[in-house]
Amino acid sequence: MIRFRVLAQWLVLGALVGVVCGIASAIFLLLLDVVTHVRVHDERFVSALPLAGLVIGLVYERFGARIKAGNNLIIDTIHDDGPELPLRMAPMVLLGTVSAHLFGASVGREGTAVQMGASLADWISHRLRVGRELRLQLLAAGVAGGFGAVFGTPIAGTVFGLEFIVLGRLKYDALVPALVAAVVGDLTTRALGVTHASYPVVPHVALSLPLLGKWALFAIAVALVTVVFVELVHFLKKQGEKRVPSLPLRMFLGGLVVVGLWRLVGSSDYLGLGVPTILRAFEAPALPLSVFALKLVFTAICLGAGFPGGEVTPLFFVGAALGSALAALLGIPIPLGAGVGMAAVFAAASNAPLALSIMAVELLGVGIFPHVVIVCVVAYLLTGHRGIYSSQRLVAGKSGQPVDSPQRLR
Repeated sequence: MIRFRVLAQWLVLGALVGVVCGIASAIFLLLLDVVTHVRVHDERFVSALPLAGLVIGLVYERFGARIKAGNNLIIDTIHDDGPELPLRMAPMVLLGTVSAHLFGASVGREGTAVQMGASLADWISHRLRVGRELRLQLLAAGVAGGFGAVFGTPIAGTVFGLEFIVLGRLKYDALVPALVAAVVGDLTTRALGVTHASYPVVPHVALSLPLLGKWALFAIAVALVTVVFVELVHFLKKQGEKRVPSLPLRMFLGGLVVVGLWRLVGSSDYLGLGVPTILRAFEAPALPLSVFALKLVFTAICLGAGFPGGEVTPLFFVGAALGSALAALLGIPIPLGAGVGMAAVFAAASNAPLALSIMAVELLGVGIFPHVVIVCVVAYLLTGHRGIYSSQRLVAGKSGQPVDSPQRLR
């Protein structure tokens, strides 16, 4: 039986972490709305993306050498009981991501929220001088609080904080503080007047053998697209670091490529988060395949060049657009296909099928269940031992093979 003192610690500290995560996420989301509005109404900012990348890169190179690893630093810290995460991680990633969005970089917001949450949680744990185990639990709570608050999905945030750290095991010892932090973080963000994007409720469709076959084909396509994205991002990062060691110069060159593509394509749909296109994917007629492919390329270039942010919302765009097109081909209701695709691409890329299945239900209603679970799990299995978080530890193979000792994905 859990001792009252331990439970009280989890409740109090989890709530404290949730409040700071909620405040940080509220500030971030409000600033993000402002800069997105500015860019949409004055696209001259996009042309300055290379210069913005140069400045952001200089700041990170000068003051953020250790925090450049982002989410991977958090994963390594949890596994290796590393030194305290720098508190400056929170303001730097916030300002860096907001600046990147102002000038049109195709990056997300999950990475920012997770990094702010984890760094603030670690600052709290060190100021209170908690023990090693409680510190690691609060780090997971910071991840959960940031994720849950920034998307308005506290239960998904809880599971994500337990699931994304390792591949093959949930960190159940952090369940209570993670749940408390995610729920309190979401409540805090909403109390500060932040509203989240409203997604349509998908229709209820009964499972059948023919539909299961269609979902199998759907999951194969999702897995293939996910593998392309993951490998492209890792390739661009590796080649960029090898050929252009200077981060500011890499971000400058990446910005040039994005601006060139933007002018070539002649559309701003692929800049920033792309939420309007995500919502459009739920409506008939189906989006063409070129839509998801272009967003994938824009995002891979920005992340490969080193722009701060995250992957969730851009991959929601990729998944929703892909799902919309696949649904039309397979005879699945387009809103259902878009919703399943939206969750499944990121589920496979992050190795977090449970969290994203729950997130789909929180965002799109229970009608998407169990379809989203089936596709997320199958796509997760088919992508193999790869993912966007290279520091994830493999503790149990996806096909059930034993692993002698935890190992990084890359």
